[in-house]
Amino acid sequence: MPDTAEELYRPGLDGIIAGETKVSSVEQDSLAYRGYPIDQLAEHASFEEVACLLLDHELPTRERLDRFRRYVDEHRRLPAPVLDTIRAIPRHVGGMDVLRTGVSMCSHFDIRDDDHIGPLRMQSAAIMAQVPSIIAARMRYRDGQEPIDPKPGLSHAAQFYWMAYGMLPSEIEEKVLNLTFILYAEHEFNASTFAARVCASTLSDVWSAVVAAIGTLKGPLHGGANEEVVKMLVPLRSVEEARAFAEDAMARKHLIMGFGHRVYKNGDHRARILEKYVEQIGRSHPEGWRVQIYQTVKDLVWERKRLHPNLDYPCGMIYYFMGLPPDIYTPLFVASRVTGWCAHFIEQHHNNRIIRPRSRYIGAPMRDYVSMDKRAPQRV
Repeated sequence: MPDTAEELYRPGLDGIIAGETKVSSVEQDSLAYRGYPIDQLAEHASFEEVACLLLDHELPTRERLDRFRRYVDEHRRLPAPVLDTIRAIPRHVGGMDVLRTGVSMCSHFDIRDDDHIGPLRMQSAAIMAQVPSIIAARMRYRDGQEPIDPKPGLSHAAQFYWMAYGMLPSEIEEKVLNLTFILYAEHEFNASTFAARVCASTLSDVWSAVVAAIGTLKGPLHGGANEEVVKMLVPLRSVEEARAFAEDAMARKHLIMGFGHRVYKNGDHRARILEKYVEQIGRSHPEGWRVQIYQTVKDLVWERKRLHPNLDYPCGMIYYFMGLPPDIYTPLFVASRVTGWCAHFIEQHHNNRIIRPRSRYIGAPMRDYVSMDKRAPQRV
C-alpha cells in the first residue's frame, strides 16, 4: 500500500472526506439542506416540502407539492402479503427488524426497474409513503388490533398518527412531529447514509440501499439514542434523584445519553430549535413535572462537562409526552431520514464510482504453508 494511503488512515474514517455531496452541509455551527439553513426550513416548511427539496434539488412549487402529496397518498396502503408478513412476525421482535423486513417485502411489489432520476424519485416517494404504514401496522398488530387504512389529504405526521391510533393529533402534536421529521431528514455522510451510498455505488437498487441503511441505523452506536434518553429519564421521580443520577454517572465516567456530538462541538442547533417545545408539549401531559428533571440533568451536564444536548435529548422527551412507545422512536427516525437516504442514493447512482477503500493489514507476516502433522496444537 502506498505511504500516502497509510497517512490518510484514521479509525472510523474520523475526519476523512469520503465523497462530495450537494444534498446537505454539516458544519460545527450550521446545517443546511441543499443550501437552505435548517432553522428557516424548521420555521417555514412542511416535511413534504423538505422531502421534495431533498429529492428534487429545489423547493417545490405549489403544483409540484400537490402532485407529490397525491403520489405519496396513493402509495401509503401496504399490499396484503406485506401486512400478512408483518402480522406473522413474533411480538418480541424489535421495531427496526420488523421495518427492515417490511421494506424489503414492499420492494417485491415495485415493478419499476428504470434507473433514471425520474423513476428513482418516484420509488423514493413510494418508500417514504410506506415506512410509516409499516410502523403503524406493526404497532396495531402487536396490540391485538387491525391496521387502519390511510386517510388521503393528511400531512406525513398526521397520517402516521391516524394509522397508529385511529385519531388525529392535536395541532401542537402535529406541528412538533412534523418538526422532528424535518430535523432528522438528512445529515450528510453519517453511518447509515454512507451504507446506502456504498450500496448505490454497486448499482444496486434503492430498496436494497434503504434496507442496508435500516440495518446500519439499528446499531446502538448510531440509532436509538432518543429511546435511551427516555429509558434514562423516566425512572427519575424528582429533581433530587435527577441531580444524584447525573452526578454519580459523571463521577463514574458513564455515558449520559443525548449529549455531545461528533461534529457539533459548539452545540447541536437542531436541539436548540426543538427544545423550546419540550415545556410547551409537556404542559398538557399528566407528567409535565418531568420537564424539571429534563432541565436538571441538562444543566448539570453543561456545568460539569460543558457538553450541549444533541437532537435526541429533547426529541426523546417530546415523543414520551406525545405518548409514543419508545420502541418506535428509531423507526420514526427512519420515516424521516429515508428521504435523505434516497437523495444520497440518487446522487451516488448518477455520479458514480464504486466505493472501494483499502485496508491496512496488521496480521501475521508472510509464512510458508505447514502440513497437517507439523502444526502446533491450538486452543479452540
